[in-house]
Amino acid sequence: MNKNMALGSVALFGLALGQAQKIPDRPEKLTFPPLIYDAPNPADYRVELESGAVVYIYPDRERPLIDLSVNVRGGSYLDPKGKEGLAGLTGYLMARGGIPSSPADKLDEELEFLAARLSSSFGGLSGSVGLNLLSKDTDRGFEILRAVLAAPSFQEDKLALRKTQTLQGLKQRNDDSKNIESRERNFLAYGERFWFNRHTTAASLESIRREDLLAFHHEWVHPQNFIVSVSGDFDRDEMLKRLDGVFAAWPHPGKKAPPVPQEQKYGKPGVYIVNKDVNQGRVSIMLPGIRWDAPDYYAIQVMNDVLGGGGFTSRITNRVRSDEGLAYSARSAFPGGVYYPVVFRAGFQSKSRTVAYATSIVLEEIERITREPVTKEELLTTKKSFIDTFPNNFASAAQVVSAFASDEMIGRYAKQPHYWANYRDNIESVDIAAVQHVAKQRLKLDQMIILIVGQKGEILKGHPDHPVKLGRLVKGGVIELPMRDPLTMQPAK
Repeated sequence: MNKNMALGSVALFGLALGQAQKIPDRPEKLTFPPLIYDAPNPADYRVELESGAVVYIYPDRERPLIDLSVNVRGGSYLDPKGKEGLAGLTGYLMARGGIPSSPADKLDEELEFLAARLSSSFGGLSGSVGLNLLSKDTDRGFEILRAVLAAPSFQEDKLALRKTQTLQGLKQRNDDSKNIESRERNFLAYGERFWFNRHTTAASLESIRREDLLAFHHEWVHPQNFIVSVSGDFDRDEMLKRLDGVFAAWPHPGKKAPPVPQEQKYGKPGVYIVNKDVNQGRVSIMLPGIRWDAPDYYAIQVMNDVLGGGGFTSRITNRVRSDEGLAYSARSAFPGGVYYPVVFRAGFQSKSRTVAYATSIVLEEIERITREPVTKEELLTTKKSFIDTFPNNFASAAQVVSAFASDEMIGRYAKQPHYWANYRDNIESVDIAAVQHVAKQRLKLDQMIILIVGQKGEILKGHPDHPVKLGRLVKGGVIELPMRDPLTMQPAK
């Protein structure tokens, strides 16, 4: 909780105490004044440095700490063909492979002595270097930060160790049904050629050399691709000067990261099964998705919260978990992709014999929300949840700058600079008609893909008390997907 929110809470509590004589006899009779909270304005925290880096900065003197994250545009979508896994290795070893002044092990010891945390990574869409340290150690901490960003050593022994660890992880890809489900879900939702489905293989890992890490780093790790969030115990102007120094006179020219590829191919409707001998079947129900900037984004969020995103207040959870006891957790998500449309997904785990029945219940709820208007009570509960929890997005200085840096990264600040200021009004404006409209438009059952990972034979038998046939739930019938070879990611024959 930030300082203003904390003071506001104390004031409200004090007001309640001061009016003790008016406290009613029952808790449900308590009334409170409406919470008045204005979202911070990103422009108040945003600074563009001469180097091209964008900084979101928030001094906070409550604790003698500095929390800094350098977000880097670019990720595994930039991996050269045949060297899948390069971005991940580069990101991991930037902070763990030594710097010119300190070998990796010595640097780890120094960071431990300073009680500082240094991390680095590259994911699919972006990378980051994070530093958390005591403000008294800022000088040395920023020397290390500069070295990690501009001249990481990528020690050969650390690279060899990480490749060995990664190869061991590849061998275990098929051990966990959750990993299989996530992997095959992406293949079905976005197509075999989608960049996210270019996985690291034993061959691509073996082909990566230290020179490849240096080339990837020099090409993409550059201030023009940096978006920085920094908060903590410092003077604002002094911190900006420090960051100018960290990013000045960069040793390699670098390139501006290109846009994320958009090529996708949503799969054919049907029920897809991966045969895996596990106690419970994992189920993902998918439909084509949206981006965060879709015109009907807010109505979709409200609709999904009623359907399955709202926990114990949502329909899918109540039917599958509470009423039928078929799964510990059942939910849906319609998130709005950052750079590309992310599919709608409903999912759960259930015993093999009840998978088909539980799936039919989820489909009933999806169909029902397209056919019947949601109730006033459901709409009120959902909207209140979004609006009442809104201040949690900015509960600390670090959360404020982190949220704004994320918006900068995805282009939200450029497209919708008043996104947060208008957020609650946009949620409040959603009515019952809008919810039913987006349900009809977005939840088209003839496009549905159902993915199941589990014991195929038992799942297809169904439950004797609930004779549901999976092949009749959606068009396309039942298709078995072969397990993929964990080292090549090719379907096993």
